[in-house]
Amino acid sequence: MKRVLVVEDSRAHQTMIVSILEKLGHEAHLAESAEKALEWLANNQPPDLIMLDIVMPGANGLELCREVRANPDLKHVPIVFCSSKDQDFDRFWALRQGGNAYLTKPFEPEDLIQTIGEYLNPAE
Repeated sequence: MKRVLVVEDSRAHQTMIVSILEKLGHEAHLAESAEKALEWLANNQPPDLIMLDIVMPGANGLELCREVRANPDLKHVPIVFCSSKDQDFDRFWALRQGGNAYLTKPFEPEDLIQTIGEYLNPAE
């Protein structure tokens, strides 16, 4: 069982992502903001993956990504951005900040499953 931190402020997207992760047998932890995510990361073992929204109240996902990448204990954790920002520049900038993958909302569940599978089950 892999541990995934889901950083998402939309209830609908929280429910969908957590449901998919749990159906795949993973343990999902939810943070509604970058600040709550940092608090969770400070008090727990590093997750196997971080699912990260960009547009949230307070600090945005890009800022959180930079903080995660600056932490030696977390810099290896894969980050998959899930954002409604759908321009090529948004994708480029998110990956440039240290993201490993980028999904545009709304996304198909199959796309999410395939993308997280690349990071949680790399040998398969």
